[in-house]
Amino acid sequence: MVRRSALYPYILFLLLITYSCSKRTENEVLVSRIVDGDTIEILLEGGKEKVRLIGIDTPESRINSKAKKDAKRTKTDVKEIKKMGIRATKYLKSILNPGDAIRLEFDVRERDQYGRLLAYIYLSDGQMLNDLLVREGFANTLTYPPNVKYEERFRESLRYARENNKGFWAED
Repeated sequence: MVRRSALYPYILFLLLITYSCSKRTENEVLVSRIVDGDTIEILLEGGKEKVRLIGIDTPESRINSKAKKDAKRTKTDVKEIKKMGIRATKYLKSILNPGDAIRLEFDVRERDQYGRLLAYIYLSDGQMLNDLLVREGFANTLTYPPNVKYEERFRESLRYARENNKGFWAED
C-alpha cells in the first residue's frame, strides 16, 4: 500500500498542470522555433506546425527562387536581399523565443497553398507581432484576400516605419 504523503507530490503536479491548462486560451500555443522573419513553428496538438504571419512579408534569409525574383523585381542584389532577410529574422528572434506562449488569431482562410497555418500572432504582452514587424521596419505589407482584416493597420504601420526611418528604412 502507498502512503498518503507519497502521493502529495503527484497530486500537486496534476493540480498545477490542470491549473496551467485552464489558464490558456483556446488559441494559445508555444513557439517551437523561428523559421525566418515571417514564419515560425509552433507546438500544436502534440505535433509541430508552421505558421505564416498574415499580411506581411520579410526578405528571404536564403538565396532561393523567391529571393532571386524579389531581387529582380526591386533591382536589388540578391545578396542584399539575403542580408535584409537575416536582419529581419534576427529582429524576430530578439522578441520571440522557443518556449514562448503566443496567441493565434485566424482570418477567413486558415492555411496557404503550402499547408502552413495563416495567423495574426499576439505576444504575451498583447502586442500583435505582425504589426510590430512592419512598424519597426523589418517587414513590408503583403495582403492576399480574403485575409485582409488588418490591411489598413499594416499600411499605417509601414508609413510610420518609413517616416521614422525604422529598420530597413533607416538611413545609413
